[in-house]
Amino acid sequence: MQSSKSSLPALTLGAIGVVYGDIGTSPLYAFKEVFALGHVQVIEANVLGILSLFFWALMVVVSLKYVVLIMRADNHGEGGLMALLALAAESVKGRPRLRRLLLILGVFGLALFFGDGVITPAISVLSAVEGVEIITPGAAPYVKLISLAVLVGLFAVQRRGTGDIGKFFGPITLLWFVVLAIAGVHQIVRNPVVLWALSPYYALQFAFAHLHIAFITLGAVFLCLTGAEALYADMGHFGKQPIRLAWFAVVMPALTLNYFGQGALVLLDPAAAENPFFLMVPDWALIPMVVLATAATVIASQALITGAFSATKQTIQMGYLPRLTILHTSVRHTGQIYVPAVNWLLLAGVVAAVLMFGSSGALAAAYGISVSLLMVITTVLTFFVVRYGWGYSLPLCIASTGFFLLVDAIFLASNSLKILQGGWFPLVMAIGLYIVMSTWKDGRRLLAVKQREQAMDLQSFMDAVFVSPPVRVEGTAVFLTAEKSTVPNALLHNLKHNKVLHEHNLFVTVNNHPVPWIGMDKRLEVEALGHNCWQVTIHYGFKNSPDLPKALQQIRGRGCELEAMRTSYFLSRDTVIPTLGGGMAQWREKLFAQMHHNASAAADFLQLPNNAVVELGSKIEI
Repeated sequence: MQSSKSSLPALTLGAIGVVYGDIGTSPLYAFKEVFALGHVQVIEANVLGILSLFFWALMVVVSLKYVVLIMRADNHGEGGLMALLALAAESVKGRPRLRRLLLILGVFGLALFFGDGVITPAISVLSAVEGVEIITPGAAPYVKLISLAVLVGLFAVQRRGTGDIGKFFGPITLLWFVVLAIAGVHQIVRNPVVLWALSPYYALQFAFAHLHIAFITLGAVFLCLTGAEALYADMGHFGKQPIRLAWFAVVMPALTLNYFGQGALVLLDPAAAENPFFLMVPDWALIPMVVLATAATVIASQALITGAFSATKQTIQMGYLPRLTILHTSVRHTGQIYVPAVNWLLLAGVVAAVLMFGSSGALAAAYGISVSLLMVITTVLTFFVVRYGWGYSLPLCIASTGFFLLVDAIFLASNSLKILQGGWFPLVMAIGLYIVMSTWKDGRRLLAVKQREQAMDLQSFMDAVFVSPPVRVEGTAVFLTAEKSTVPNALLHNLKHNKVLHEHNLFVTVNNHPVPWIGMDKRLEVEALGHNCWQVTIHYGFKNSPDLPKALQQIRGRGCELEAMRTSYFLSRDTVIPTLGGGMAQWREKLFAQMHHNASAAADFLQLPNNAVVELGSKIEI
């Protein structure tokens, strides 16, 4: 959550650096891809029509859909797909089939986000480095190599965190938008006729005069919208007002001026359509512009990578991924995390994309399909929030979201034409990730059902044990178990092998809820079982950072005093049954069993010191 002490200018500057990096670098490649398709002739009517499409796409999708409508759907101040999914699922909780369908839709949208996380750094950095071809045409063979070096360096420094360099994101990105605006104004002054494109008449005229070509061209026009979803996703970090202020005061004007400047240049020199962004810059400023563009694309990629880490953490807490090692890179900001597995998988995907496609133009075919599909999913989820969560009438809900859904569907249809040219790449990644997430979720659910059938009731077991009590030893034992009120296997092993019971015993179950935050006042539920034993339930939202030792300190004063050096944590060993009862296909059972076998024990889950990793069923001394 944003600090209440932060000033509006500081938050707005931060929003410019983090929220708008992706959409802010789209002028590098979006406009030139329209003419790279070879379908649009460089004549005044066509250029004005394309510029009008760009402008009104930004107005309708970003300004109206995201800024005006979707940013109203905050989940306790938080935004993003997980927050919206939680709102939609809660809105239809009385309709289990519909709720399950929305969950499937939302999880697939999350998979699409990770697919986009591979394409964005690749196309952004490639498009910036391609500027060296304008400076020195002989450097063209080295563009791919330079881009790979920049990307590998970017992912390599992730483990150091963004605390030290993050403070430069806002000023550098603000400078980027200022330069975009200045470069655009310089060209508009030379050819002000492009200002007529502010009227939607030219977009409609182009669309109706060249219906087939306009439909194909929309896939390239959509590139100017990539990154728009960040407005909503980062709402919890900066708040609505700074994000809206940054958009209308800085980002929207700068993007419009730059696109119109590129159009003015192309009208004066049709050959400039090959790379209008860099060709609109004076020769003396070309090298600084390439450097600044590379810095801007790195920042845009950094924001997306950081978002991928946060999304991974939330997905794990929602139960759709196995526990992964999560390292905190800041002692002051719990949101600054590093997930090694995700980092290197993203790097592998980015490198594969660069090697496979080789240029920003080729990658443009792969870019857009996942984002456009994600925007459709976002609009659908918003409809259910507006209809069932806010209780508005059906006609009003259809009117408020139906128009945006139609626009999203048209962009999706246009982007789908590029599936064979490269759009399959992010889709294959998203489908693969969705299979992994759904398999893990279904496997854990079926395993929990099996374990409940075989489990013993904790209260009855404790009553039976204390008929002839075992030897009690000093200290507190914390038994972590997934199922509340059932006997943990770790307790059975302790009694069987050690034949002792600790002086105090806590049976701890962690519940993750589909809400962003759960406050400390609602964090702990404690139920006395007698004989100095307690059933403890700890509650977390998907944006909370689980810290069991800290949470359990609240039990003090309820009859149990935890002492750090005399507390032992026991993790119950889960047994993966080869056949889960016919609930999944055999290949999914094998996938789940392998994932379960490879999952990290819960060092991050416990927030243990020195990044300790423990095996399930082991004992941890703190």
